[in-house]
Amino acid sequence: MSEKHLVCQGALCRCNFGTTPDKLKVLTQTQRYINDNKGSEKLMATNKDIGKTFEKNMFGNCSKLNNNPCQVTVTEWKGFYKKITLEENKGNALLEDSKATCPIGAPDCISIINHGQTAEVSQQNVKNADEEVLAELFPFTTVGQYIRKTDMLES
Repeated sequence: MSEKHLVCQGALCRCNFGTTPDKLKVLTQTQRYINDNKGSEKLMATNKDIGKTFEKNMFGNCSKLNNNPCQVTVTEWKGFYKKITLEENKGNALLEDSKATCPIGAPDCISIINHGQTAEVSQQNVKNADEEVLAELFPFTTVGQYIRKTDMLES
């Protein structure tokens, strides 16, 4: 996989023939979340996310339709990660360099601009962190000590 991110709901995509990007919406599975502490927003996208699978279902005006509004429908994804298959939809994970095909555009005309994942620091991250590293990163705070104390109070 070498440094490629998995794609999740909210990934920003664009079409080579459209004028504006749109956000990917995962409609084919409801159980596998990535990069989401609460497991409520970032469903993992797979190659089974086809059809009308975007928030607005359009990429602005389409040059293939004489600059009329886009009518995007994904017919297939290429470049997905075959080593991850979800049980729920039998789909393989999309990668940030995966491409989609629209019948109006052309093969591989839809690409991913941003994979949708964001860095979130959780209590578990701080619990697992080296105290010396935390002291170097945050010299005037007691981040690690504070979180460890609140964690003990919750137990």
